[in-house]
Amino acid sequence: MHSPRRPPPPPPADSLRPYRPMAPLRVGATLGALFVVLLVLVSTSWAPLLTLDGRLADGLHPVATGHRGWTHAMRVLSDWLWDPWTMRAALAMTALWLLRRREGVLALWIAVTSLLGTALQQGLKAAVGRDRPSWPDPVATARYQAFPSGHALTATVACGLLVWLLWLHGAGPRWVRGASAAAVVSVAGVGFTRVYLGVHWLSDVVGGCLLGGALVAVSSG
Repeated sequence: MHSPRRPPPPPPADSLRPYRPMAPLRVGATLGALFVVLLVLVSTSWAPLLTLDGRLADGLHPVATGHRGWTHAMRVLSDWLWDPWTMRAALAMTALWLLRRREGVLALWIAVTSLLGTALQQGLKAAVGRDRPSWPDPVATARYQAFPSGHALTATVACGLLVWLLWLHGAGPRWVRGASAAAVVSVAGVGFTRVYLGVHWLSDVVGGCLLGGALVAVSSG
């Protein structure tokens, strides 16, 4: 009598999942194309886009000046929790963790992707030269030019890389879904705070998200 065939042992918990490189490349190409379209519209001062940006900014600014407690909370979220340096610190800690696991290639990938995102946003800000919203009674200030939003781009890059790493290292579906939900809330939240505080136009944060998403997708491929 033959004994029942045993199922194969499960893969090690720390093994990396295989992935299809063409899928993220297609996503990256789509997001990149959308960003280029938005870049052209911003650079040429397309009137409907400027009108939409202006109406939203004009509608939110009285709320920001009239609700100081809520505005203070928005500044804490924007300047501390979702600040670009906070996002970069999270990526740096992740890279160190990968180095301790002797996954130097992934650690280098995170570092290079993060640095490239910073270089792209600063170069584009200087090239486009878009002015930020200007108010007689500002509730917050920011340096450099407006497009694309560095906060939105950095948050998108950091959250995207962290979620992808979780999936790559075999995290369960609940962990991946939870991290993805937190990433969406963070990216949307940082975009809202920047527009609410009157330091960015809506198209600035959309551009930052598109470029950040394209960068993560292409580098993952």
